[in-house]
Amino acid sequence: MAEAHRNETAADSEGVDRRTVLTGASGLAMAAGLVAGYGAFGAAAARYLYPSEPAKKRWLFVVEAARMKSGDSMVFRAPDGASVAIARQSESGNVGDFLALSSVCPHLGCQVHWEGAANRFFCPCHNGTFDPSGRATGGPPGEAGQSLLRYPLKLENGLLFVEVPDVKLAATDPVKPNSGEVC
Repeated sequence: MAEAHRNETAADSEGVDRRTVLTGASGLAMAAGLVAGYGAFGAAAARYLYPSEPAKKRWLFVVEAARMKSGDSMVFRAPDGASVAIARQSESGNVGDFLALSSVCPHLGCQVHWEGAANRFFCPCHNGTFDPSGRATGGPPGEAGQSLLRYPLKLENGLLFVEVPDVKLAATDPVKPNSGEVC
């Protein structure tokens, strides 16, 4: 009888050891899964926030400088769909005469336009106003200290160019010739 009790006690202690090992192993596996999951998320977030190379940009022709007079403005549509307001503020004959700003209000995304007589950019949605350099001076954008995004310009041989993000067009399947079948 004493031997049966000894075998039973040995079996119990072996079961406890096995249970402890399995509990510890499953806990370790769950912790490793969490670390791997959060690690993968962190790596993806880091690639998004800190890309390996800066976005490529290119210079695009906008207009002959002589065609715009002081106080004139125009809207230029970039290949990525961005709307750029370009205004001529003076006529000294250099690139400093021109200003290129995003025509999207940073407050709610409404379209802003240049008001030459008032010497400002204006957003009609909530009466947002911006000075000639694109800094907010009134309305909700002024209260939030927001500014319009500025685009670099260059003037070469009387031609005005703006630097915008380079967008690659999506490849499409080539058009297949009609096989003569009626659909």
